[in-house]
Amino acid sequence: MNILTLISIEFKKIRRSHILPVLLAAVLILWVFSVAHADTHFDMGDVGISPENSFLVQGFLGMSWFLFPASMVVGTVLLIQNERSGRGMLKMLSLPVSTPALCLAKFTVLLALAAIQILMHVAAWFLSALVAGQIQHYSFLVDPLFALSRAGILYLSAIPMTAFFWMLAVCIRTPVFSVGAGLASIVPSVLIMNTKAWFLYPMCYPFYVMTAEYGKLASRLSTWEVDLVPWIPVAVLMTLLFLAIACFFFGRAERR
Repeated sequence: MNILTLISIEFKKIRRSHILPVLLAAVLILWVFSVAHADTHFDMGDVGISPENSFLVQGFLGMSWFLFPASMVVGTVLLIQNERSGRGMLKMLSLPVSTPALCLAKFTVLLALAAIQILMHVAAWFLSALVAGQIQHYSFLVDPLFALSRAGILYLSAIPMTAFFWMLAVCIRTPVFSVGAGLASIVPSVLIMNTKAWFLYPMCYPFYVMTAEYGKLASRLSTWEVDLVPWIPVAVLMTLLFLAIACFFFGRAERR
C-alpha cells in the first residue's frame, strides 16, 4: 500500500467527522461580522487604503490572527481522535505500512483541510463583498486573482504552524489538553511578532505576513517587511522537526 492509497483512504474517513462544519462555521462567523460592519471601511483614509482593499485585508487579518489557527487546532484534534475512537488506531497499525507513512498521510489530509478552509474563506469574501456592496451602495470587490494570491500566501505561511498543531495532537492523547495547548500557543503570537525573533514562532507566521500585506496596501501605514532569510530556512527546519517528532510518537501508546 503506497502513500497515495493511504491519503485516499484518509479522505474517505473524514466524511464521518465534523471537521468540515467546524471549518465552515469559523469562516461564516468572520464574514457575517464583516458585512455587518462594512461601513467602517470608509473611515480608513487616515491609513491610505481604499474601502475595498480594507474589506479584503481586514478579513484576512481576522482569519489569520485567531480563527484559522483555532480551526486548525480543533480540526487536528478531531482528525486524530477519529482514529483513537473505536480502536481505529490499532486497525491502522495492523496494516502492512510503515507508521511514518500513516502519520504523513493524515498530515497531508490536514493540509488539504487547511486549503479547503482558505478556499471557503475566499468564496465567503466574494459573496460578502457582493452583499456589503448592495447594502452600502459601493463595490467592495477587487480582482479575484489578487484575493487568491493573498490566500496562497496565507496558506503557505501556515504550514509550519499546522505541523506544530499536528505534533501536539499526536503527542498529547487527551483531547481537552491538546486543544488547550494549541489554543494557548496562539495567544502569544501578537506579542512575539513584534520582536526580531518572530521567525522562531510559527504560530505568528500567518498574522505576520498578512499584516505585512496590509502595509503594502496602506500607503500611510508602516508595517514590517517579510525577510525570506532567515525565515524560510528556519520555517522549513521547524516543519521537518515537528513532523519527525509526530512520526516518532504516532501510535506508540497503542503499540504498548
